[in-house]
Parts: sequence; structure tokens; C-alpha cells
Amino acid sequence: MIKVLLADDQALVRAGFRALLDAQADIEVVGEAADGAEAVRLTARTRPDVVLMDIRMPVLDGLEATRRIAADADLADVRIVILTTFDLDEYVFEALRVGASGFLVKDTEPVDLLRGVRAVAGGDALLSPGVTRRLIEEFASRSRAPVAPMSLDTLTDREREVMALVGAGLSNEDIAAKLYVSPATAKTHVSRAMIKLGARDRAQLVVFAYEAGLVRPGWLG
Repeated sequence: MIKVLLADDQALVRAGFRALLDAQADIEVVGEAADGAEAVRLTARTRPDVVLMDIRMPVLDGLEATRRIAADADLADVRIVILTTFDLDEYVFEALRVGASGFLVKDTEPVDLLRGVRAVAGGDALLSPGVTRRLIEEFASRSRAPVAPMSLDTLTDREREVMALVGAGLSNEDIAAKLYVSPATAKTHVSRAMIKLGARDRAQLVVFAYEAGLVRPGWLG
């Protein structure tokens, strides 16, 4: 059973998501939060597998709530999916940076929402390659200055290559085809890069790839 916590300040939105999710045999909504502070408290209490987190909420916004949940070692298994009205929300990139596992536009099709919840609960990042690449490039290009490049000294040359492909939005299968290796080998390289860099999940590895300059957003020319 996949346990889901809903965090949105609009009761109608929560009701709609609950009706859809509770109708599934393998999903259970374990709580609802109307603000970010309540989301943090309920996450600690109910230990959901997935939090559907609205980015704009009173008391504490979804970005700060995500940051606090991701920073809590006791909640390391909780996956956060950001809910946004627009697919290029100005806060989504930062949410991925601090620990969100992906994002969904609120008007997404029900089947895509269910697929996304199940994917994230299964350990995958909810990153549509095309949309995610566009989002990260858009907001990285608006940054006033690049962050200091992170060190990749612990990675092998192949792990750096694979990390760059992850940052470009390629799946393990795509990486395998491009490098002429098996999908299992590609997955191993991705996993090793995540472990060495302390990436919470694949979504954060994408952010690290941009920050390290392996993928070149607008401010790098």
C-alpha cells in the first residue's frame, strides 16, 4: 500500500486528489495539510511514502516545507512531489535542489497523476525529460550568477559521462543505448554517482549535473 499525504491550501483540490487516490486499491491517503507547517508535522507523524506538496501555501510555503522534510534523516524514505499551476514555476528548480523528487502540474491527467505517484513511491524520479530540461535551463539561465562548481573528484570518467546524460534528461535505457552498455550497467553507474555525491535521488542528481557544469545552462554561455 502506497501512503500519500496531501498538502494544499485549497480544500477542493485536496478533495479531488483524495477521491482519485483513495479509489485505487494500492494507494491510501493518510492525511491532509492546509499549510506547509502542518505538512511537516503530518509527514513526521504519518511517515507517508509520497507527499504531494503545493508550492504556494500559507504559514510555511511548500519550498521550505520540502527543505525541512528532506533535511530530516528520519524522513529519508519520504518522497516529495511538487504540485504547481504552471510547468515553469519559479520555485520548482529550487525545490528539486533541496530534495523534491519531481513535480506535477495540477491539471495533469488523472492517469498521469497515478502513474507519477506509483513511480516516485517505487524510487524513480518524476522527471519528464523534455519539460524538466526546459524548466532547469529556463531558471538556471535567470540565475544572477552560477553556484560554485561542485567537486566531482570522487567520480570516474564514465560516472561523469553518465551523470551528464542524466542531467540532459536521458533515461537508463537511453543512456545504455548511447554508451553501448546494458541498462543494468547504466543503472549501476547512476547509482554509484548518486551515492558518491550524496544525491537524495535522480532528481537531485540532475540538479548536481547543472551545478557542476556537466550540462550547460544559459549563464555558462
